[in-house]
Amino acid sequence: MWNRGVLQIADPRERAAVAAADAALRLARLAARRRSRPAAGTIRRILVLRLERIGDLLMSLPALHALRERAPHAVIDLVVGRWNQSLARQVAGIDSVETMDAPWLAREPGSAGWPALRRQARNWRTRHYDLAINLEGDIRSTFVMSHAGARWCAGFGMAGGGPLLDEDVLFDPGSHTAVNGVRLVRAALGEIAGRQAWPAEGLDAAARLPRAALTIPPSAREEAGTLLAAAAGLPRERPLVGLHLGAGRAIKEWPASRMADVGAWAVRERGAALVLTGSASDRAAADEVRRRLPQPATVIDLVGAADLPALAAVLSRLSLVVTPDTGPMHLAAVVGTPVVAVFGPSSPDRWGPLSLDCRIVRIDLPCSPCNRIRNPPARCQGQTPDCLAGIPAAQVIAAAAELLQAAGGRPRHGAD
Repeated sequence: MWNRGVLQIADPRERAAVAAADAALRLARLAARRRSRPAAGTIRRILVLRLERIGDLLMSLPALHALRERAPHAVIDLVVGRWNQSLARQVAGIDSVETMDAPWLAREPGSAGWPALRRQARNWRTRHYDLAINLEGDIRSTFVMSHAGARWCAGFGMAGGGPLLDEDVLFDPGSHTAVNGVRLVRAALGEIAGRQAWPAEGLDAAARLPRAALTIPPSAREEAGTLLAAAAGLPRERPLVGLHLGAGRAIKEWPASRMADVGAWAVRERGAALVLTGSASDRAAADEVRRRLPQPATVIDLVGAADLPALAAVLSRLSLVVTPDTGPMHLAAVVGTPVVAVFGPSSPDRWGPLSLDCRIVRIDLPCSPCNRIRNPPARCQGQTPDCLAGIPAAQVIAAAAELLQAAGGRPRHGAD
């Protein structure tokens, strides 16, 4: 059981700063009038913030489904980072999508500064929101949401900002992010008490949650067909195995040499064609994998070549995807492709893929999972951490073989 009175922030200096900010906000809130939760039947418009990365949006699909199910006639406006706009527009049950490029999340130049964020949030007041929900626990995004003027605000205060919320819901670090999201929605609507403690529910429980559908547009399916044209002439019995390279952060990346070992096994033992995916920054890793593969091998190199909808369509055609803990891992799971997920410092019970058709590969170490992704321990910086370096290719190959066997050898690359 976690300590409900302690902020869930690893860095002590950051934790102290956020605690001080919360104390000031709490004093300011004491002077404000008490507000009452709107009755569920009177809620006409809802604002939802999910500004973080690809996987965070996809792990929110159960919460978005729960919200739409409970407020079937309300307008739901979803605010995401620009990097997620194309995916967010394909989420069922969402009426509009708006982007907000928070400077603490953007990885490229051009993010908005604080004055612009506040102006954008104040413009939301004209929409007269009955309910605002922040699906991420962050004092900064909660501060932004507070400017919307919603009748009732709900979110997680575990990383600060609790005094700005009408419903400060406990985030259970032993439960999956998707489970916590559904609990937040239920608490926001008054179904459950937000401050109560729940039993931990990990990846298996999260994977069984109903979730909002993610539609792959026809244009993306057509692009995937073009990108995978080299696979069109392959015999139907040959599986199409995806190897995703890169994880957005070096601390979560499994060595490319071992990913190449998995690819070599798939080529030699299963006659597989390989599809390499990743961002443009993963080019060096992709080149290393290709150099290490046996020849001849059929390799379709899509590193840096597909936007998110096209990547979703590509992944949906694969027989299997081997990937570190990253956004495309979640995307593969959502489109129904079997996934072998290699986990190191992050907890699969908290951030694992929402799929029952997956295998998690990790090793037990006293320090793992530390969940210190944004601020890794000093000994893990600049190198592959022990929790990933200790995972042999044979362990991942065994998981891949099990999933391919469970699929009955049925390739997916010919079907939309």
